[in-house]
Amino acid sequence: MNEMKNDEVGKRIADLAKLLPGLMLTLTLFTQNMHAQTQPADSGASTDSYQTLYLTALTNEHDANQIQTDLRNMLPHAKLYYVPSQSALSIRGTPEEISLAQKIVSDLDRTRKIYRLTYTITETDSGKRLSQQRFSLIVASGSKTDFKQGSKVPLVTGSYNTAAPERENTQVQYQDIGFEIEASLEGYVDGVRLSSKIAESSVAEEKSGIGPQDPIFRQTTLEGTSTLTQGKPLVLGSLDIPGSTRHQEVEVVSELVR
Repeated sequence: MNEMKNDEVGKRIADLAKLLPGLMLTLTLFTQNMHAQTQPADSGASTDSYQTLYLTALTNEHDANQIQTDLRNMLPHAKLYYVPSQSALSIRGTPEEISLAQKIVSDLDRTRKIYRLTYTITETDSGKRLSQQRFSLIVASGSKTDFKQGSKVPLVTGSYNTAAPERENTQVQYQDIGFEIEASLEGYVDGVRLSSKIAESSVAEEKSGIGPQDPIFRQTTLEGTSTLTQGKPLVLGSLDIPGSTRHQEVEVVSELVR
């Protein structure tokens, strides 16, 4: 009986020994498969592309920085760099990001419209025209133009003695006197939105009373925002000149140059 049991046990051990290599191979393949599934993707296999986008219309750095900011907001994962000497934007990203960047630059890189603004200042007295002045400015859409015409008037601000008591140095500051226009605008399909500041200053005949060399300056300022239709004049404002019967009226008209 013991011999039969020993033979049966030996047979089972032999059967297990035959199955063991197959089980080991199956376990090895299973382990390798699981290990391959948990490994990260090869970092060297990148789908990023590179492209250089050239700006042909908006070539100043301020405009280019605005386009670059727009691209950074729209494509936060792409890498961007602006080269001012070449007016070019370098971009690295996926093909989809580069395609969208090309469309954005194509939409924004456009020549600004140029306008001519003509300001007319008419002075009347009791309804009779005394004088009329015209000032023309060239302004690009989205920018500002500053026009000045006049003189610099010396204004004594102080004095001090040097080492020699008989000599005295005077400190002088110069004040701009005359006419000034600041104009900025944004162009639309059928007109422009104009922001303008008009200032006129002069030296009064009377003195301030503080000192014999201290003048009194007179100044008139007109500042505001208006919507203009091309070719149609618009009165920005009018005023009565104090101490007289004279009257001034300020008018402006815009024309599209290109």
